[in-house]
Amino acid sequence: MKSILKSAVATLALVATGSLAQATELRLSHQWSNKDIRHQVAQMVADEVAAAGVDLEIKIFGSKSLFKPREQYKPLSRGQLDMTVLPLSYAGGQQPAYNLTLMPGLVKNHDHAARLAESPFMQALEEKMAEDDVMVLVHGYLAGGFAGKDKCITKPEDVKGLQTRAAGKSFEQMLAGAEASIASMASSEIYNAMQTGVLQAANTSSSSFVSYRIYEQVSCYTPAGDVALWFMYQPLLMNKSTFEGLTEDQQNALLAASEKAEAFYLEEAKKQDAQSAQVFKDAGVEIAEMSAEDFEAWRELAKATSYKLFVEEVPDGQELLDKALAVE
Repeated sequence: MKSILKSAVATLALVATGSLAQATELRLSHQWSNKDIRHQVAQMVADEVAAAGVDLEIKIFGSKSLFKPREQYKPLSRGQLDMTVLPLSYAGGQQPAYNLTLMPGLVKNHDHAARLAESPFMQALEEKMAEDDVMVLVHGYLAGGFAGKDKCITKPEDVKGLQTRAAGKSFEQMLAGAEASIASMASSEIYNAMQTGVLQAANTSSSSFVSYRIYEQVSCYTPAGDVALWFMYQPLLMNKSTFEGLTEDQQNALLAASEKAEAFYLEEAKKQDAQSAQVFKDAGVEIAEMSAEDFEAWRELAKATSYKLFVEEVPDGQELLDKALAVE
């Protein structure tokens, strides 16, 4: 009887230990390499939380090892994934309003992006996330540019007839308006598509252009400079119920870590553009510059395509667009 009792106690202890481990380990998924700024943001949060000693561990699954890039938001909203860093526009199919977080010409520069993240516009988006049981821990926008396999891309006429990858529905609509052929794929797939001749041009973030070594496949790069057409909201998100299920100390540690990571994200994002241009230049790639006139030509095209279609397709689209445009 004593042996049976000891065995039962040991079994219960193991079960309790297992439950505790499961309750204090969070799984974070993303698509990037460990050199990418978005991984660094995730790692900073994980390290800060670990250092806080609140019995909470964040295990990071990078390089799309846990979920495919565009398939992370749904498991996050269902509680099958705890945290993710992803371009929010990837979830535009579930919440069309998210397509506004990758709207051509809507963000002027990194400081403007930071103001957008603290505005009523972002609060409206966070309310939509809450409906999906999702919350933001770290806000962050990244700028980006264009790369051409055989030619430079600076103005709308340059993409005519080219098989082009764009990140998000709004950019695809604008590029289609410039008579480009659209190839939809995650940024992690650009290299192979360029290599195999499937793709002739692409736009994505400065960070992705470098971390995915796109400089090995193109002849010309147009980085974000004084003007940047391409800005994409790429936050660190968390399942809301999972966060609310943590202890108060764990929540506070996570929020403090996220605040620190957000400041880091903004400062590093500002550096990414110039650094990416240098990497491409060092690799022998021609560096092109988008002029203010080029930028205005793109934005006028976007107003006639992306902006117009967004307002037509999203019930509260005009209200959301007005809130975004109201941010100086």
